Amino acid sequence: MRVLLAGASGTLGAPLIRQLVAARHDVTGLGRSGSDRMRQLGAAPLIVDVLDRDALLAAVDGHHFDAVIHELTALKKLPLQHRHMAATNTLRSVGTTHLVEVARATGAGRFLTQSIVFGYGYADHGTEVLTEQSPFGVMHGTEFDVHVSAMVDTEQQAMTAEGIEGIALRYGLLYGAPSDTDRMVSMLRKHALPVARHGGELPFIHHEDAAAATVAALERGIGGQAYNIVDDLPATFRDVVTAIADAHDAPHPLPLPTGVLELAAPYGAAVLGEVSMRVSNAKAKAELGWMPQFPTYLDGAAGVRRGT
Repeated sequence: MRVLLAGASGTLGAPLIRQLVAARHDVTGLGRSGSDRMRQLGAAPLIVDVLDRDALLAAVDGHHFDAVIHELTALKKLPLQHRHMAATNTLRSVGTTHLVEVARATGAGRFLTQSIVFGYGYADHGTEVLTEQSPFGVMHGTEFDVHVSAMVDTEQQAMTAEGIEGIALRYGLLYGAPSDTDRMVSMLRKHALPVARHGGELPFIHHEDAAAATVAALERGIGGQAYNIVDDLPATFRDVVTAIADAHDAPHPLPLPTGVLELAAPYGAAVLGEVSMRVSNAKAKAELGWMPQFPTYLDGAAGVRRGT
C-alpha cells in the first residue's frame, strides 16, 4: 500500500518505517522535522505541521495514499504534569480532524489512529481483565478527564469518517526505544529516577512489537474496530525500570511513596503509582495474526540489552 505515516520522526516512527518498508509498503513520512532520518529508513519525507490545516492540505496535493497512520504525539519524555499532555491532546483532537481531511483528499480508504489503554479509565481496575468490549472513555470528574476525552475524540473521528475504514490501536505503555532507554539508564546512573514504591500493575508494550501490531492492523485489521496492543504480562513501572537497570548493570531506581512523588509530578506519579489495569491482547492476536516478540517486560529488557 501507499502509506502516509504521520509522526514518522517520533519514537514509534523509526520501527514503523522499517517494518512497513520490509513488508513492501511505499511509505511517506509526515513530520515537522527528521527528513534525513526518514530517507535513511526508506521513507519519502513530507515536512509540515499537521496543525496548520492549509499548509498540510497543500503539501499532500497531488499525492495518493491507500492508508493514513496517525502516530503523532508531543511526548519527548514521560509526562509529569497534566499540562505536559496538552499538546498531545490537541494532536488527538485537531490533528485527527486534519488527517482525516488528508485521507479524503488523497483517496485513502484506511485510517489507523494511535489511542492508549488509559481510555478505560485512570483508576485501579483490580483483577478485572479489560477487553475491547469494556467501557472506553471512562471519566471520574478529575483532571484526567480531558486526556480521556482526547483519546475518545481520535477514535470516534477515525471510526465515523464516511467512506474510510477507521481502526484504533490502544497501546500500552511503550518502552524499548534506544533513545528512551539511554535516557533512562543515564538517569539511573545519576540516581535521578525515582519510582513509586507500590505502583499499580500496567500493560506495557515494546516499541518493536507495537510497530509490528500496527503493520498487522494496516494489512488485516477490521474497519470500525479497536485493538489492545499490549504484551502478555502487566507490570509496575518499578518492575520494568529495575529489569532495564539489571540489563545495563545500572543502579536500581529509588523507590518513594506515591504521595511524595505527586508533590513534584502529579500526573506521572498518579498514573504510575495509583492506576492499575490488566488488559487483554487476545483480539489482536486472533484477528491480526500478531504475536509479541517480547511477551513480557523481562524479555523486552533482555532485548534492549542485545540492542534489538
